[in-house]
Amino acid sequence: MTDLDFNGKRVLITGGAGFVGSNVTERVVRCGGRVTVLDDLCTGSRDNINPGTDYQFVEGSVTDESLVFRLVKEADLVIHMAARNIIVSTKNPREDYAVNIGGTLNVLLAAREHGVERMVYTSSASIYGNPRIIPISEDERPLTFSPYAVSKLAGENYCYAFYETYGVPVAVVRYSNVYGPKQSPNNPYCGVVAKFMDAVARGETPQVHGDGQQTRDFTFVDDAVDGTLLTLLSPKAEGMAFNLGTGTETRIIELIGILGRLYGREIAPRHIDRRDIDNIRRRVLNIERIRTTLRWQPQIGLEEGLRRTLEWFRNRK
Repeated sequence: MTDLDFNGKRVLITGGAGFVGSNVTERVVRCGGRVTVLDDLCTGSRDNINPGTDYQFVEGSVTDESLVFRLVKEADLVIHMAARNIIVSTKNPREDYAVNIGGTLNVLLAAREHGVERMVYTSSASIYGNPRIIPISEDERPLTFSPYAVSKLAGENYCYAFYETYGVPVAVVRYSNVYGPKQSPNNPYCGVVAKFMDAVARGETPQVHGDGQQTRDFTFVDDAVDGTLLTLLSPKAEGMAFNLGTGTETRIIELIGILGRLYGREIAPRHIDRRDIDNIRRRVLNIERIRTTLRWQPQIGLEEGLRRTLEWFRNRK
């Protein structure tokens, strides 16, 4: 865990009650920041944030331009995480457009108007689609295979445009399959790690969409938080995009095997049909840019991260 100092800075975190957002919120508060969370609780929950955390909560949407302008005016730093995730976006592309693109534009307009010190926009490795070259560098040509990928890339492009045209000090981080504590299986839109753990805890057979040979770059949430906050605090990051991953490619069937070791028994998954969002065959990120620019690199390997997640999951149960 990286030592960071927010020294009383006023930090607005949109989407700060979500899985990753709540972890970011707690870390910034622990590091001395004065945090305001804006969240419409579509997929987030105030229960994600530990009760002892000293922060201000505002229930509302980034689509509310006047609310966004008021909150950004009161902030020194902005972390824009609010978004409709890939499953919600696929079901309702119009809502995806309004929140992921329109909401991002609202935040950028407010940041320009009020002169924030720095802003980070959280994007996704989904923008790469099925890449030509593995591991995937930030210079890889985007292939947007879902409404979610389209909107996240559009948000990125607005960030670059506002940086170049208006001098808004913004940077972009691209998450890859973040997992860890607070990823609740009660949320129907949670990631595969939480779904697998929940199935095993219930004595059910985990379901794998497709053959299980598809690969992902699983990133522990503490590492994602570190990378996000380093990007926020460093002036070197302005105008740049950074992959936040591990550089390790893991097949879904391998993930099942690691979970089996942690549970102390073999887990035999049940293979079911692919979903309409299961169109990415391989994913592993090249993280050299953030390593050399910001001296960030992941600290938690997959097995250790899964062990910590399982411990949280069991305590929660």
